[in-house]
Amino acid sequence: MLLSLHHIQLAMPAGRETDAIAFYSGVLGLEPAEKPAPLRARGGVWFERGALRVHLGTEQPFAPARKAHPAFQVAELDATIARLDRAGLPWRRDIDLPGLRRIYVDDPFGNRIELLELHAE
Repeated sequence: MLLSLHHIQLAMPAGRETDAIAFYSGVLGLEPAEKPAPLRARGGVWFERGALRVHLGTEQPFAPARKAHPAFQVAELDATIARLDRAGLPWRRDIDLPGLRRIYVDDPFGNRIELLELHAE
């Protein structure tokens, strides 16, 4: 039945699109994408990079996702950590899993984001 993951949706507070763009584009390197005209009035912002699609939609009342989270694969975790450090964003290590090194960072709204690098055992 399922073929692939089309996009992930995360919630954000209304009116904070600039913060979303600064983090998801400025730090994580995703490009803002044009939302369909019928959805623009709802607020939020969409991002894409290749087949990766992340949609942030406004939610009232807003509550950040602290446990549920997306996990994004990065090419080099150490370079990603350095980028987070330069942006002044705190991150935290988690237990590495077989074949995975990983950290967590919170987006500007408190949503948990996992960043991981695949590695050989």
